[in-house]
Amino acid sequence: MKKIISTLNLPREEWLMYRKNGIGGSDAGAVAGVNPYASPMKVYYEKTAADTKAEEQDNEAMRQGRDLEEYVSRRFTEATGLKVRRANALFCDEARPYMIADVDRLVVGKMAGLECKTVSPYSESKWEDGNIPLHYQVQCYHYMSVLGLKEWYIAALIYGREFIVRKLTWQDGIIDGLRRIEENFWRNHVEPRIPPEPDGSEITDKVLAEYFRRATAGKSIELKGFADKFRRRSDLAARIEELKAEKSAIEQEVKLYLGDAESAEGEGYFVSWKNVSQSRMDIERLKKEKPEIYNEFLKNLDSRRLMIKAA
Repeated sequence: MKKIISTLNLPREEWLMYRKNGIGGSDAGAVAGVNPYASPMKVYYEKTAADTKAEEQDNEAMRQGRDLEEYVSRRFTEATGLKVRRANALFCDEARPYMIADVDRLVVGKMAGLECKTVSPYSESKWEDGNIPLHYQVQCYHYMSVLGLKEWYIAALIYGREFIVRKLTWQDGIIDGLRRIEENFWRNHVEPRIPPEPDGSEITDKVLAEYFRRATAGKSIELKGFADKFRRRSDLAARIEELKAEKSAIEQEVKLYLGDAESAEGEGYFVSWKNVSQSRMDIERLKKEKPEIYNEFLKNLDSRRLMIKAA
């Protein structure tokens, strides 16, 4: 374990820049493919972007999580009798400097740490019967690996419902596997700037658009290995159209049922079909009657359009 920098009073923007230099605990589950809210491509984009704009923007849930961290740590001490302290530092594994950690708390007098979580009641079932969501487990094992500690506690406040304490212990097989996954991701993707496999997400579209912004005019290459995928794509497109039509038909039935009623409720559902007023710019009229104004505010956007058709 090596201390990279003190995080005490470190501005968030600087902290984000340091995080770009390695895989953190909150990244580990995504890199391992077990985080339902993030993907390897998302982490890749955050680490390779020129600035910190790719990082998830601060939101209310993140703010509440930070504000309640101290409360969760106090409840942990009440529940277990174990004292904790802030680390106030960003650490890395000296043998694997791309594995970094900014932990919530360290347990005083033990080779252990603490991760504090605030959880929506809608996710309560994921903690039942002693369970811990898998991406949180990976986060804790990542911290154990970086700091060389043998135990990691996780305390979760489920809003208005329950306070939970769980403990994970060092598992050679899990930690060795996680180290291999993170090394592969860093060495074979982040360092050489080679994106991981596409996953169908919006972030993947953003990465591809940014890395391959312009086509070389006149350049053509041989297409190989896509025939089965293109047939599958055609099948999916046809199925999507069928599903869209079925969805629209249901919505049309609801509108017919409502007639001039604004809303309806029953059978466990509430629907509304309210009046909405919008103001929109008449672009065609502006272009025709005020071309000088239209041209003054015209903005050209360069992009690439993908087209797939049978030869």
